[in-house]
Amino acid sequence: MQSRDHWERVYTTKAPTGVSWFQEHARQSVELIRQTGVTKDAEIIDVGGGASTLIDDLIGEGYLNLTVLDLSEAALSAARSRLGARANRVAWMAGDITQIELPVHAYDVWHDRAVFHFLTAKEERDAYVRTVLRAVKPGGSVIVATFAEDGPDHCSGLPVVRYSADALHDEFGAPFTLLKQEREEHHTPFGTVQKFIYCLCRKEAD
Repeated sequence: MQSRDHWERVYTTKAPTGVSWFQEHARQSVELIRQTGVTKDAEIIDVGGGASTLIDDLIGEGYLNLTVLDLSEAALSAARSRLGARANRVAWMAGDITQIELPVHAYDVWHDRAVFHFLTAKEERDAYVRTVLRAVKPGGSVIVATFAEDGPDHCSGLPVVRYSADALHDEFGAPFTLLKQEREEHHTPFGTVQKFIYCLCRKEAD
């Protein structure tokens, strides 16, 4: 995992709307969360959510139990400032997803857009998957989006790993059933296009 200092620099020197991954609305993520069929009181965690507007959209959809985890305190602060009083409806966590110890079987939905592809070392990816196995309820949903095979090979000055849907699912293995895959052409604030792959999996019973 890249250093906390790197991401603190990003979010203290750039506006949240001035990074390549900015979305005014996280439509594809919201739709996939809807498709999981969870109720509005489901426990949902957005991993690497930082300053993402997904949390705004989920609050607007009426979801009640939301957690945002990010490596950068500055990113979380930007999101809290944007939300104002609504930030009190969210649990905010700062930490490294490859090291943090999340509660057992706490979440119905795990969402990650653009964290997993930064894990270029196998031991980092293995640690991430172990955390998912621990934290997601049996039968829970896991939504992970990374750069697709024809997507960028670097982001924010850092190397990434690009995936097909099958390759991404293979990283998670047999405890996860691939239910759906989708592609996205993300139009950045700079007028470029980034190709993403989204996978929706079900975590099977332990």
